[in-house]
Amino acid sequence: MLIQELQEPIATQRGVRLLLCRDDLTHPDLPGNKWRKLKYNLLAAQEQGHHTLLTFGGAFSNHIAAVAAAGRLQGFRTLGLIRGEPTWPLNPTLHRATADGMQLHYLDRETYRRKHEPEVMATLLAETGPAYVLPEGGTNTLALPGCAELITELAFQTDFDCVAVACGTGGTLAGLLTGLGGQRTALGVAALKNGGFLRDDIQQLTRQATGKTYDNWELLTNYHFGGYASFSAELLDFIQAFELRHGILLDPIYTGKLLFALLALIEQGRFAVGSTVVAVHTGGLQGWQGFRQRFGHRSAWWPTYATAGSQTLT
Repeated sequence: MLIQELQEPIATQRGVRLLLCRDDLTHPDLPGNKWRKLKYNLLAAQEQGHHTLLTFGGAFSNHIAAVAAAGRLQGFRTLGLIRGEPTWPLNPTLHRATADGMQLHYLDRETYRRKHEPEVMATLLAETGPAYVLPEGGTNTLALPGCAELITELAFQTDFDCVAVACGTGGTLAGLLTGLGGQRTALGVAALKNGGFLRDDIQQLTRQATGKTYDNWELLTNYHFGGYASFSAELLDFIQAFELRHGILLDPIYTGKLLFALLALIEQGRFAVGSTVVAVHTGGLQGWQGFRQRFGHRSAWWPTYATAGSQTLT
């Protein structure tokens, strides 16, 4: 695991050591938290004798891309149930998923909202055949131990006081909490508008996984920049400036919001002088090409990644 110290003037002024855990570099085909979430789910699927993985996601989902890649690497057939109607040509995320062997099936939005209902799931499995079902975003109790391992790896390399991560479904933060075991602190930055419900979801996940809940963490819900797939010129300017300063690309859905929030908190004096804060870069960079396809007309700047060839989609 690579850990980089970020020389940010505001952190230096406030006496805070800011580190970036480059989990986006951990696995070449499954970067960031997606591999950690999938690790023990794939073992369970193998133990249960499944040959097919079935999962859900939107058309630009990092999770869909990750499951497709995992299926290719681990020898699973993969089925992606995509929210909404098909569009042609396929966007970069779905193009990469099909290149990795995933079969795409589209669900209308009403059916997609009801996908967790037993009768709906039974109907879907009757159509697709037996499969190991991975939830949208990959978050379940088996996702937590893989994410908890990040804390062990991190503690081997450095002392730290707080670990911070962006939150979509809350699974990664829940896993980090189980890894921390009540020691040190954790901070989540919700990428969703009105993401306060994640607090209950995270507590429920840790309770199901370990029988415990924790109070050494905080979830911030005011750095979403309008919602999950929303952005602003301010956020894009921040990502561009961050890349110029550090040579590290963030994404506009998760990690850009995370680092923006952390620097704002440091400036506000939220961390004690002498403390070490570790931000986790969870990947998500494959989404840049789809983001550019959808919103490119709204920005004069897009990173090199967003205009590069197909190799950047891994």
